[in-house]
Amino acid sequence: FLPPGVRHLAICLLSSREHLYRCLDSQPYTLEGTLLLFPLYHRCTAQLWQDSLKMKLQLNFMVCRKENFRFKGCTILVLQIALLLIPSEDVDHNDIIMEVTAGVGGQEAMLFTEEMFDMYQQYAAYKNWRFDVLEYAPCDIGGLRHASAVVVGLKAYRHMKFEGGVHRVQRVPKTEKQGRIHTSTMTVAILPQPTEINLKINPKDLWIETKRASGAGGQHVNKTESAVRIVHIPTGVVSECQQDRSQIRNRATAMQVLRAKLYSIMLEEETSKRCIARKVQIGTKGRSEKIRTYNFPQNRVTDHRISRSVHHIERFLLGEELLDEMIQSLKEYADYESLMEIISENDQPNVT
Repeated sequence: FLPPGVRHLAICLLSSREHLYRCLDSQPYTLEGTLLLFPLYHRCTAQLWQDSLKMKLQLNFMVCRKENFRFKGCTILVLQIALLLIPSEDVDHNDIIMEVTAGVGGQEAMLFTEEMFDMYQQYAAYKNWRFDVLEYAPCDIGGLRHASAVVVGLKAYRHMKFEGGVHRVQRVPKTEKQGRIHTSTMTVAILPQPTEINLKINPKDLWIETKRASGAGGQHVNKTESAVRIVHIPTGVVSECQQDRSQIRNRATAMQVLRAKLYSIMLEEETSKRCIARKVQIGTKGRSEKIRTYNFPQNRVTDHRISRSVHHIERFLLGEELLDEMIQSLKEYADYESLMEIISENDQPNVT
């Protein structure tokens, strides 16, 4: 469930029908679900009131147990109704393109980037999502410089959107002889996949160039210009791909990533316009924001946005229960902040 403070806020919200209807007017798409739960809530509270009267007349242990059970049921209904009032992002159901890039720290950063990419691939398998690698650029001395993948699954963006940002690792590298702890970083970008309706790109705004692919590949690399680089001239956004030997497939992949980047920029602009006065506690999901630290000497993973720490880093990097619990906590905290915002907005007097 949400943090305990939400229960009081939700009960205050539902105690006034006028207050609830004002919220529904501002969030009309929640009306259907709320109308289904609201009668259940009133029946539950009515029965709870009858049980309270019985308990005053006779100190019956079974009546007390029944009242406590019904109170828990009312609390669950309150939370369900309150959660329906929280607006979801239009792109919560979208598939995503995930990019990982090594940051500061040299080889250690690239090794950590490889571990993180593997963790997210395992998490996709844990959630029964499809994980298709678009680009994979390993380093000759070990690790991963950059990689991207398409993740297709139920509410993929809803689950993964708070993973975007700078992830920091603190550990003793294998090559460190004096046992000093090094700090390295890597960046995760989570880009919702647009549809043709969401985003249209004018071909005249694109600069497309081809070049010979770099890296291992034998004679084919030296003879074929298979690498593709696309620049969106109005914004300067760049997308490159040299993963495949086919220039056509590389161009399609680069275009897919470019569309996702442009769509993400468009969404950020719309969000900033809607929430310019809002203090976003959960974070901006931006690339420059340090969101999480992986401290190997202390065997601890700390998310700085919600001040939550979990132990057993190796289990966390498996991309299963511990990572899923952390993501769930981030989602719950984001819902808490959204509910606080809705209630504060509806508490403000109407100015006529």
